[in-house]
Amino acid sequence: MFESLTRRLQSAVETLRGVRRLDEENVAEGLRSVRQALLEADVHYKVAGDLVERVRGACLGEQAMAGVDPSQQFIHAVHAALVEVMGPEGGRLTTAKTPPSVILLAGLQGAGKTTTAAKLAKHLATKQGRRPLLVAADTRRPAAVEQLKVLGERIGVPVFHLPDRTPAQLTTLALEEARTSGRDVVLIDTAGRLHVDQEMMDEVAAVAEKARPDDTLLVVDAMTGQDAVTSSEAFHARLALTGVILTKMDGDARGGAALSLKAVTGCPVLFIGAGEGIDDLDPFQPERMAGRILGMGDVVGLVEKASEQIDSAEAQDSFERMVKGSFTMEDMLAQLRMVRRMGPMKKVLGMMPGMGSMLDQVDLDDRRFDRLEALCLSMTPRERIQPEVLDAGRRRRIASGAGQGVGAVNDLLKSFKSMRKVMKQMNKTGMGARMGMKGKKAALKGLSAPGAGAAMDGLLGGQGGLGAGGAMPDLGGLLGGMGGGAGGGLPGQAATGGLPGRSATRKSGKDRKRKQKGKRRGKGGRRR
Repeated sequence: MFESLTRRLQSAVETLRGVRRLDEENVAEGLRSVRQALLEADVHYKVAGDLVERVRGACLGEQAMAGVDPSQQFIHAVHAALVEVMGPEGGRLTTAKTPPSVILLAGLQGAGKTTTAAKLAKHLATKQGRRPLLVAADTRRPAAVEQLKVLGERIGVPVFHLPDRTPAQLTTLALEEARTSGRDVVLIDTAGRLHVDQEMMDEVAAVAEKARPDDTLLVVDAMTGQDAVTSSEAFHARLALTGVILTKMDGDARGGAALSLKAVTGCPVLFIGAGEGIDDLDPFQPERMAGRILGMGDVVGLVEKASEQIDSAEAQDSFERMVKGSFTMEDMLAQLRMVRRMGPMKKVLGMMPGMGSMLDQVDLDDRRFDRLEALCLSMTPRERIQPEVLDAGRRRRIASGAGQGVGAVNDLLKSFKSMRKVMKQMNKTGMGARMGMKGKKAALKGLSAPGAGAAMDGLLGGQGGLGAGGAMPDLGGLLGGMGGGAGGGLPGQAATGGLPGRSATRKSGKDRKRKQKGKRRGKGGRRR
């Protein structure tokens, strides 16, 4: 999401690289590029104009920061303006004093209301411990009721529906059912149309009158651009919306609707649908979203997702192996599976700083992970632990079992050797070198839940920068070995705080030996 907008905004910042101070002329040049980027991203023209003026005032007015690099000051001003336009604070759902809380979902047909209702129900159940009830009040669209029942069964949430009832009647009966069954949230899925019309508005208004919802949420397709803003205004005039859910954000390369909705309608964006999976519903947080738009990533969101998807015991085991300096193909396979559980690689890498504008330059086909896993599973347990036993015959057998060529096996082994070398180097120059074997054993013996959490964070780079922990750059090397990435790794790795360079580490063993050898020899090169 936002790839094109991110590229254009970063190019606007490039125009200010190297200037000594911000003045009217260079700020105006940068703002022209910003305005053009916003309009091309389908941001409402009034919102674009207001954002540009906010940035101008921050760069040239009394708010200007003295002693700060001009390009960084410009980025800070754009970031603050984006947060203010989209927020500045993220909205929240209302909790009724007397259960159940009622949430009414409205929107045009095709925006994804039914799927979003199920996603929101699961979010409330798993993240907030609520007991939701889904109401299938869309009696217009064929199979809408059946679709909601299938989704409800998958997430373990009951779906209420009775045939030959109007949506308003279904709503009344559903509220009674929720009270008797102890359900504390009722989510009502209403019918939509291909466009805003009076019949649809009357039907939704009748449901709202019976339900008296605590929240009335409009589900809009982010890919429709300014049409999403127009439909939001029409619904808001009739229903008094309390929030918006943007769907299909994973397919929206422009993102203008996300920037325009709050400013034009006054309704905050509460959630965004970032994928087709039932878990792909994320709370909308303006500050994090502004960071992703500017290519700064969302490190907090990345760590949160890792905490949700990665088992702490599994992360602790991986951490122990890294501290001890041992790394096998079993560990590589485990890391591969851990990262896969976090979602599509494009989504995960989009949350890493510096990667937003580069995603379209890298082949991030997730099927590559399937091929890598197939190669690993085609090996015996001994071969994964001792890959040095893989002779030509074994490699041919592994390739045949995975349905791939021998070259794919060779590439995988080459990447693995590179990864193991990196792990050993990290152990020598990092924690292992500082702690020693006794220190390692003591640390592992006292490793508790917080330590496991730190290990989980370490798999994503932790405070040392994404990539410093091991998993992400290693998988980048894997992707490079299989034909993705540049030079055997993902581009931008250094920009994201990747593996430390040779200058950032202690001198290698060869350097020390060379220096000692030079001391033993005289100036003429002879031994003393």
